[in-house]
Formats: sequence, C-alpha cells, structure tokens
Amino acid sequence: MKKLYFIFLCLMVSLSLSLYAQTGVSVSPPRLYFESGTGNSNTQKITVTNVSAKNSLDLAVSLGDWEYNEKGENMMAAANTLPNSCAGWVSVKKEDNYFTLAPGERKDIDVTITVPGNLSDQLPTHTAVLYVSQMNPVDDVDNKGANIKVSIRSGIKLFHKLPSAKNKKLEISNLTYKKSSPNLDLTFDNLGELWADGKIYTDLVNTQNGKKTSLETLVFYTMPGNKREVSIALPAGLEKGKYTASVMIDYGDRDNLELGELNFTYE
Repeated sequence: MKKLYFIFLCLMVSLSLSLYAQTGVSVSPPRLYFESGTGNSNTQKITVTNVSAKNSLDLAVSLGDWEYNEKGENMMAAANTLPNSCAGWVSVKKEDNYFTLAPGERKDIDVTITVPGNLSDQLPTHTAVLYVSQMNPVDDVDNKGANIKVSIRSGIKLFHKLPSAKNKKLEISNLTYKKSSPNLDLTFDNLGELWADGKIYTDLVNTQNGKKTSLETLVFYTMPGNKREVSIALPAGLEKGKYTASVMIDYGDRDNLELGELNFTYE
C-alpha cells in the first residue's frame, strides 16, 4: 500500500519549478533592488506564473527577513527581527495579498517600499524577503510512485539602499594553505556601504617550472558588515612543488578589485 507524504518546497531563487511535470510556480525576478530616501516610496513589479499543467493554485504573499552566514548561505528569520530588516516598509495592494491562478495564468504584483520619515538606525542598506506561498496542497506522485501532497513557497529577495550609500569595499583579511584538505582558505570582509557580489579567480604558478594552473571561478554574495569564509579546493593531480597562489576578487569594475597572494609548498 502506498503511503501519502506531504512535501513543502521553499525556494530562495525564483525559477520555473515543475515537480514531476504536474505542479509548479514561477516568480521573477529573483531579486528586487530599491533606492529611495527617507519619507519616499519606490515601486517595482514581480510576475507570478502558475506553470502547472492542470492545477489551480491559491497563493498568498507574506514577508520575512534573511541574512548570509559566513559561508554565504541564506539564513531565514521572521519579519522585522534582524537589525537591517525593511520588512515593515514593504507593501502590496490588498487584492494581491491572496489570489488564485489557473493553470498557465500569470499575475503582475507591484511591490512598494516606503522609507519612514525618521529612521531608527543609521544603516545605509536594508533587506527583506517576499514570499509567494501555495495555500492549497495538490496531489502528486513522486519518482518512486508514492502518493504525495505538494505545496510550494518561492522567496524573492528585496534590497534597499539610501541615495547616500555609494561606497563598495571588500578587503582580504586572511589567505592560508590547508595541507590536510588540501585547499586555500580565504577570508574577506565587506567594509563598504553596499551589497557586493562578484567572482573569485585563483591562479597557481609552480615557481620551479613556471606552469600556471587556473582554478574554478567561484561566485559570492555579501552584505555590508559581512565576513566571508571561502574554501578554494586544489585540483586533483596537481603536481608537487612550490607555488604562488594569486587570488583576485572581482566585485564590479577595475576600481573594485581585491588581490591576495600566497606562497606555499604542495607535497
């Protein structure tokens, strides 16, 4: 006898989700960026699409908070509980708080952030997350043939900055070689006023024969005040010898580069 399971899926990126090609919702874009001063409002649009083949979806909008941990992973929290939360500034129209979409139907929702006239903190940037949650779980079958109930929640990250916030600054605080892994351990801090996203490029040069090895490019995301810890794995089959590692953090343009260098022996 097949058992009935309930599955609740929470997505921190917006994508066209189709679970076993029967139920799904798409919310785009995955991030909204706002800029406005105290006492002013800014409105942007998201599009919610029911990509299900046969199921109508009852959907509700709610708010929460989020932050990154030191590894860059998303940590979720209740609305208005984190120091940099702007969840209390966010609003949607009354008719968009709860709605139903037929299969293939889509709906545009205006998301408005209104900055209070007097801020209770001096932070130049704030964040929140807007959830679109399915309220009517639907019947489905998993890839093993078991009956399941599926409900979906999709989260859209909201970023807000004050007009005065302009400075981006990342700074490497540590770069070491970890022999037991083996990998390079990189630590850097976001010392600026803005979120800073980008890529980490690493090159190894064997100082004994001049051979250069480029490692896999890593993507990162940070908020002001964040400390980020990144492990950069050394490739399998790397030749033994003495190396110079050059790490470049690119978070914008030629003026937004942070460089680090390390000499180590790979044995």
